[in-house]
Amino acid sequence: MLIPDSILAAIIAGTATLSASFVQLRSALLREAAAGRSTSASRRRHRLQLIILVAIIGAAGVCGFALSQWLTAGERAAQGVMQRELQARVAEISRTASQLELTRGSERADIESGVLRRIGSDGIVVMATVAPCRQPLAPASGAAAAPPAAPAADAAAAPTRACTEAEANPVTLCATIPGNASVTEVALFSRTADSEAPWSASRYLPGQPSGEARFAATYSESTPEAGTRQVCQGFAHWSADHARIVRMVVRYTLPT
Repeated sequence: MLIPDSILAAIIAGTATLSASFVQLRSALLREAAAGRSTSASRRRHRLQLIILVAIIGAAGVCGFALSQWLTAGERAAQGVMQRELQARVAEISRTASQLELTRGSERADIESGVLRRIGSDGIVVMATVAPCRQPLAPASGAAAAPPAAPAADAAAAPTRACTEAEANPVTLCATIPGNASVTEVALFSRTADSEAPWSASRYLPGQPSGEARFAATYSESTPEAGTRQVCQGFAHWSADHARIVRMVVRYTLPT
């Protein structure tokens, strides 16, 4: 453990004072011994000097101790002030870091909200291609059965019959939107796969037939989960002549 500079200085000063007092006392004793004066007056003077010496030593010790305590108290006070300033700086840095993190989080949330609002305004587009309906033509009753070793190509070229709406395989288009969004529009479009008509000319209403195809009368929404939900629209296609491309655009708004 290191001794503080203030206490070390007090010890040095006290030692120097004590050493000087002992030197002076020894010199006085030697002079008296050389002079041969051992009277009662000299003994009283000797005792008085001894008392003065003890008083000086005691006073030096007390003063040194008081000085060291004063200096140490000053150092402790200075250290306390520095410690409080350091704690205040650390607290200020922590507050600044927290505020910066909150600001960044708020800015990030604002940016994400702005992007979601723009997507909702432009609309989420979902598309799918539906193949033509293929139903094999059932053989007439009493017809001869096909030979067992018929080629695969002949089987592939087997005749087909037209499908009915009840036999069509439904297709479901789903768009994912934020869980707190409000749907403002579900636009539906349909055209043949080989058509070059613009989508604006191929829009249909829910439930409206579209060349052996039909959209469902209403769309459905799923329960919000993990901050999102789905908007789904059904579509049925039973044409055996051509494939169709279907398109759904979902637009929404977010609460302010």
